[in-house]
Amino acid sequence: MQPLHELLNRIRWDPAFAKGKFALGYIDRVAQEEKVVSLGAITVDERAGMFSFVDDEGMARRIPLHRVRTVYEDGVIVWRRPDPRGWRLT
Repeated sequence: MQPLHELLNRIRWDPAFAKGKFALGYIDRVAQEEKVVSLGAITVDERAGMFSFVDDEGMARRIPLHRVRTVYEDGVIVWRRPDPRGWRLT
């Protein structure tokens, strides 16, 4: 499986590959469910291992990249991390 950071770099730097609309699905520990955010709405800080975005309520969120479980292109799963903790994603 391709590491997440390599996939994100390919989306960022390969215009032939990144023609679709991408989104990240991450585990929200409070809601205990997957939340999906558009890749265009986030800022990735690879050094810190985080991504950030402003949610629907206007709150700034910082999410560790290890909580990303799914990458979608045009609504279709193109990458999924195996989850040893047993999170059930639909």
